[in-house]
Amino acid sequence: MNQHARVDDKPIPFIDVAAQRRRLGRAIDDAIARVLAHCQFIQGPEVRTLEAELAAFCGARYVIGCASGTDALLLVLMAWGIGPGDAVICPDFTFCATAEMVALVGATPVFADVQAETFNLDPDSLQRAVATAKRLGLKPRAVIPVDLFGLPADHEALAAVAAEHGLAVLDDAAQAFGAAYRGRKLGALATATATSFFPAKPLGCYGDGGAVFTDDEALAARIRSLRVHGEGVDKYDAARIGITGRLDSIQAAVLLEKLKIFPDEIAAREAIAARYSAGLADVATVPRVGNESTSVWAQYTIRLKPGRRDALAKALKSEGVPTAIYYAKPLHRQQAYCRFPLVDGGTPVTERLCDEVISLPMHAYLEPPIQDRIIAAVRRALAG
Repeated sequence: MNQHARVDDKPIPFIDVAAQRRRLGRAIDDAIARVLAHCQFIQGPEVRTLEAELAAFCGARYVIGCASGTDALLLVLMAWGIGPGDAVICPDFTFCATAEMVALVGATPVFADVQAETFNLDPDSLQRAVATAKRLGLKPRAVIPVDLFGLPADHEALAAVAAEHGLAVLDDAAQAFGAAYRGRKLGALATATATSFFPAKPLGCYGDGGAVFTDDEALAARIRSLRVHGEGVDKYDAARIGITGRLDSIQAAVLLEKLKIFPDEIAAREAIAARYSAGLADVATVPRVGNESTSVWAQYTIRLKPGRRDALAKALKSEGVPTAIYYAKPLHRQQAYCRFPLVDGGTPVTERLCDEVISLPMHAYLEPPIQDRIIAAVRRALAG
């Protein structure tokens, strides 16, 4: 056993969903019981209420609940009619779902680089990716910036490039719903925004769930149709080819209760991130929030000099401190995506980040003594 670990040191959860469950207690039980009582399990009243509450929270005119964050991305791409011959620019440093939906509609994801300071899509690389797509005979149709780890991308700079080239903007806010960019919450910034309510997300349900946010009334109507098999006047009169992408009533009920405490949890995450940064800034490259933005800190990710990450993870594991790597391999190097184009000039920042990043435990219920234990363990491991 590591000499600094004590026998009574319990392993620390990476994300402690049980702590939140204890806080909410009977409120969640009662919300689920109400659904069990009325038996409207699909598209019940909780779904409509949640959509209205989410719209009020972020300032979007329309919110459409759906089955997952992945379906949220898919529904928007389908509603825009994006398909074969079209190019959609995606960051190379993100989870595969961003590019997955582009490929599933038959379009071509073109991978662009990110900025080292924010991990988010680089506007200059977006410019080059548009040129790459055109050189390959593709029609650039859209860009999907990702608000990675809870921090908004540079939406004004990206929107300017998108407007220059006539690109639609689909914001992938799966990790960042609740964050704000220059005074405006995500959900009201792009033509369309997709988010996820996967249980580990800052606002998560007890299964899969997601939502689309938009101010475009016609787009919202098409998405509502597409999420229920493309229904027209009624469900037996299909106006378009769609999917079954609905959010169920129990998940909506859970989210309604969680949304009540969400602002408090965001504040707690911000305090925890600040404490991490104060304790680790002199031994690692800590994340920074710029552009007059706020983060919901879905992950707290530090950067280390190449070659130090594995030793840190091993040392922390010996002291009961879990870590994770998001992401160890760029999308363009993954088997399913290596056939898709990479921006001319490559993605050197992404390549470097994949060798440097490591994430520490982060959730709204990370008590100061536990966080101090984590900080001390990181400092010991990096002191050698």
